[in-house]
Amino acid sequence: MNPAQKTIRQGPPAIPPKILVMEDEPSVAKGLKVVLTEEGYVVDLAMSGKAALDLFKKKDPDLLVADLRLPDINGMEVIREVKAKRPEIGVVVITGYASINSAVDAMKLGSFDYLPKPFTEDEIKTAVQGALRGRQSVSADTVLRKVERREEDKLIQKEEVIKVLERTVADGEFWKALMEQGSKVLEGYRLSPEARAAIVSGDLAWIQQHVGPLSKEQLAFIYKRLERETW
Repeated sequence: MNPAQKTIRQGPPAIPPKILVMEDEPSVAKGLKVVLTEEGYVVDLAMSGKAALDLFKKKDPDLLVADLRLPDINGMEVIREVKAKRPEIGVVVITGYASINSAVDAMKLGSFDYLPKPFTEDEIKTAVQGALRGRQSVSADTVLRKVERREEDKLIQKEEVIKVLERTVADGEFWKALMEQGSKVLEGYRLSPEARAAIVSGDLAWIQQHVGPLSKEQLAFIYKRLERETW
């Protein structure tokens, strides 16, 4: 039996809960729809705040999964408007820009959970199931600890990526090994799979987004890697 069949809409036949996913990144939105549909839920996607509010009126969902950064309306404003009209509706916040302030605001508005991206399938399934079952909301302390851990992880990744790039500047043998052997020479560093892949492939956009601007010397390895990939 799917989790959806055990949630708030009981009766013969069981009516699957309806979930509105407000997410403007197509790959994330489609991935969430696949995961939640497989769990037995009816899922509608909104790629903007306005679209989410329109679907909210038309579909009367049981749960809103809400991103915070949207192309038009701030996600928190959408949550506020939805909660004003339907205080009992469940809300799960997802965001790639987690912060203590937005986590506190989300919890004050009555959100069940706050998931910094990237999150796992199990994390979103657990949050959705809990919100639909009407369990007591996750404590603010739990959410804040989650955000703090994610911020610590980001800082560690930034420091480790910088260490690798600095070493490519100072150590010619390491630079050569990294060019020829790729991720094998990065085993001693505390890098996430995404960071490791970005370094090995020379993904400058990812590195600058997560680390910041690089010096001319640090960029040398990236440009050389890109040049090799082109050839």
